[in-house]
Amino acid sequence: MKATAVMLISLLACATLAAQTLENPPPEAAGRQVITELVAGQFDKVEAMYNAQMAAALPPGRIAAVWSGLIQQTGPFDSITEATTTKAQGLDVVVFTCKFKNASLDALIAFEPGGKIAGLLFRPHAAPVAAVAVPPYARPDSFVEQPLALVNGRFELPGTLAMPKGDGPFPAVILVHGSGPNDADETVGAGKPFRDMAWGLASRGVAVYRYTKRTLKYGAQFSDDPAKVTVDDETVSDARAAVALVAKQPKIDPARVFLVGHSLGAYLAPRIATGDAQIAGIVMMAANTRPIEQLAVEQIRYIVSSSGMPEEEAQKQISAVQEEASKIESPNLKPGDSTTLLGAPVPASYWLDLRTYHPADVAASLKIPILILQGGRDYQVVPASLEEWRKGLAGHQNVTFKLYPALNHLFIAGTGPSLPQEYTKPGNVAEEVVTDISAWISAGRRPAN
Repeated sequence: MKATAVMLISLLACATLAAQTLENPPPEAAGRQVITELVAGQFDKVEAMYNAQMAAALPPGRIAAVWSGLIQQTGPFDSITEATTTKAQGLDVVVFTCKFKNASLDALIAFEPGGKIAGLLFRPHAAPVAAVAVPPYARPDSFVEQPLALVNGRFELPGTLAMPKGDGPFPAVILVHGSGPNDADETVGAGKPFRDMAWGLASRGVAVYRYTKRTLKYGAQFSDDPAKVTVDDETVSDARAAVALVAKQPKIDPARVFLVGHSLGAYLAPRIATGDAQIAGIVMMAANTRPIEQLAVEQIRYIVSSSGMPEEEAQKQISAVQEEASKIESPNLKPGDSTTLLGAPVPASYWLDLRTYHPADVAASLKIPILILQGGRDYQVVPASLEEWRKGLAGHQNVTFKLYPALNHLFIAGTGPSLPQEYTKPGNVAEEVVTDISAWISAGRRPAN
């Protein structure tokens, strides 16, 4: 899944950001010390700085597993290249841009008064907006963007509706993120795929709604019971709420509200649509058919085989992830058990919920139009997944498939084998993807297979 493990690391490992200013030492100095201790393997010193919420979210030993899983993907830590300090709900939050061998990550560390750690989060480095070029196919003068908050129970998420100019009514798209805590643009490194798609589709007469994912805004408190978390809490419930919100907006045709899911969002799109008659059709971009834990094993095998590390160390890292996956798939797994994937702590409830979910079977039960898109250079959800979808949905006339040989997991063009460091290079979602989706939605034309 999308920059997968780094995203999963953040799924449940971050704590809420709520408190006030740190007095002594300064937040940046304290944060640098935390990074130093993580690199040195002095995890007990980091754990000793947790506040009560952090201690509950990351019991003893968990941060060591999180760090190990992160290193498995990114390679060894190199240096801190940048640091900024801001306030968030009263906390001092320091964001360090950390350079690793194969990628750059942002480390967010939040401190409460007295110096206790109130939040710790790793995510792919977010390039400044100015560094990500406006897609050449976007026509900013043809649409307007307006803030539109998504309220779902006690959760309120910032969102943006890109609305074509004119009287409408317009078809609309809801963008559903990949795994982990994502912003509304689904920023990964130097790419902003959801922004590109929103501007590109809105330029073509399709309204687009994108919103901040609950796991980013609320951290460990993104569900009513963190010990019983499921994909409904993470993704499904908010996606359905977004569909309902957009369908009632002025100038939107409520009969033409579509769901576009990417990675985890694509994997779950059939489930989201099954419970929502308002959805007119689904687009699935980089959708896996097989369980997430199996993808994780494949991804770590691919990454370490491309890293040049000694064979013994590579096998050690692969075996560690295989062991995690085996525990997740064990028939003895039960609610309340603790599990990890690529070092990220995730409750057993998450995996038990997905154990009974078979996306191709659910998609086969849908009567609405389905468009399945796959990048040919995607190493996170490999091109063979498209053939699995073809097999599972053979004979279904409501389904269209398309492969883009030059595109990676973010549907950005490149050459040669795709690797994590590719995400650090600025690029835009390919125009042909936007063109195919808008044609499928607006005119009902099927892109050539």
